[in-house]
Amino acid sequence: MGKVAVGVAVAGAATACAVTALVVQHRMRSSRQWAKAMEIVREFEETCATPIGKLREVADAMIADMHAGLASEGTSPLKMLVSYVENLPSGDENGLFYALDLGGTNFRVLRVQLGGKDKQFVGQEFAEVSIPPELMVGTADALFDYIASTLANFVASEGPDSQLPPGRQRELGFTFSFPVMQTSIASGTLVKWTKGFSIDELVNQDVVVELSKAMKRQGLEMRVSALVHMLLLISISVGEHLLFSQFELILSHENCLTRVCQIQVNDTVGTLAGGRYDDKDVVAAVILGTGTNAAYVERAQAIPKWHGPPPRSGEMVINMEWGNFNSSHLPLTEYDVALDAESLNPGEQIFEKTIGGMYLGEIVRRVLYRMAEEAAFFGNAVPPKLKQPFILRYIKHIDIEAVQISTDDGNENMRYDFGDTLVVDACIKVILRTIAHFLIMLEMDVVASEKIGFVKKVDESLLDKFKTPILSAMHHDTSPDLRVVGAKLLEVLEIRHTKLKVRKVVVELCNIVATRGARLAAAGIYGVLKKIGRDTPKDGENQRSVVAMDGGLYEHYTEFSKCLDNTLKELLGESSESVEIMHADDGSGIGAALLAASHSQYLESDHS
Repeated sequence: MGKVAVGVAVAGAATACAVTALVVQHRMRSSRQWAKAMEIVREFEETCATPIGKLREVADAMIADMHAGLASEGTSPLKMLVSYVENLPSGDENGLFYALDLGGTNFRVLRVQLGGKDKQFVGQEFAEVSIPPELMVGTADALFDYIASTLANFVASEGPDSQLPPGRQRELGFTFSFPVMQTSIASGTLVKWTKGFSIDELVNQDVVVELSKAMKRQGLEMRVSALVHMLLLISISVGEHLLFSQFELILSHENCLTRVCQIQVNDTVGTLAGGRYDDKDVVAAVILGTGTNAAYVERAQAIPKWHGPPPRSGEMVINMEWGNFNSSHLPLTEYDVALDAESLNPGEQIFEKTIGGMYLGEIVRRVLYRMAEEAAFFGNAVPPKLKQPFILRYIKHIDIEAVQISTDDGNENMRYDFGDTLVVDACIKVILRTIAHFLIMLEMDVVASEKIGFVKKVDESLLDKFKTPILSAMHHDTSPDLRVVGAKLLEVLEIRHTKLKVRKVVVELCNIVATRGARLAAAGIYGVLKKIGRDTPKDGENQRSVVAMDGGLYEHYTEFSKCLDNTLKELLGESSESVEIMHADDGSGIGAALLAASHSQYLESDHS
């Protein structure tokens, strides 16, 4: 019995030693894995670093590209598009002005009553109308007569408060979201149709002239004072496929702009107009949403490529298309390089891919994926959802109604009508087209006939990819156990039971990416201010410079916006007191009407 007891004891001790060895081995392996994960984080942080010296280099590189883009076409990654807007609103505009927004299968007419310096916006009304499909492929007269008759009915419905003084003509800002070669503030020839329109006789014709003739046929006394163009691009991520559809609108003498700004209405000129109306010291506008762009007021003498008559104001608004900026001074990581290489526009929109809301979450995902693969950050297996590009861009509660598709003999000349309940970025209602087409291509749950089909069921997760709220939600989590981070990891990536230290690292990654993006955006703004001499007040002058800011990223991602504001102050130094950032809430929404007011034919008589 004694020998048996000794044997049992020895066996038990051996088992205990083996278990202990396994535990020690597991701990050592876990320690090595954690060390590897932290090495990846530190390396990423160091590569993303944006010390003030580097930001000044970025700003100077942007200024050099601005000069090149203003000198001639095709010599700079910055398009520096001449907008033909030489008179921005002053805030003193008084009277009744109209806007017409023709962007697809629906168009909108808007009436704005401006009350001058004291009252400014007295009131505004709008109506939205669908275009019958047959008019999209009919004649020029039929299309514009329909639009003009709607305008006439809109005017006829006005009350006594909307009457113009005798002998005064109504004035209209015309937003035309198709490829156009613009030749003045109120003229532009159609390059080609998109979005299902096909009226060949209108190609190469001045759309303002055609609209004016239609209004005359309707007996409507209205003058187009400003032609406003918008570039709208949509991106849709489905599974591991990133799909893009371009909604073209050309702002220069070029037939195509290759860029991706994804659900971002880049009406920076409209935002600048809205901002200037509210504050006469607004000198630039920046959109920071899913994508990004900037516009600013430039001296006409500083635009060598401008060969038109000199503006009476001596100034011209320039649409920079700054998302395409690129420089060796940008702190790009291996994750940025891979993201760009796998995109549909490699080598382009590099600045946007480091600061735009579409990309911030994707960069974090790529870092987490490497950590999961090389350091078992989330356990022995890489979470399947973590392999899905752009999965960290979900938003919830997108309500899509009455998705209608009509096709033309099976080709891509399609018409899509979405319910107008989808609101993105600057609260601008956007009619999404092409989503239904891609769903059909991917054989989703769609019922369709040869000519018309209705999307009956759409997996919400395929469509909630238009912003970066997950990143901001995790970054803003201040709970002791970071429960929001844990909930998002579970909800989006299906990663369960994450430890607190893991959640802290996720927040740290969010901070690294957002900080880099915000500081680079601040460097871009600083570069614009420096280019126009607004970075340092002139001696003896009480100079004030305001930047109008629009876009969901700046508005809703508090840590991002705070970092941007602080960085701009750091770059400006003592001059920061003379520079302000103003949030332009939906600043672009009434830009066309305001530009009609600022280019009114009655300006001189009103001021006399």
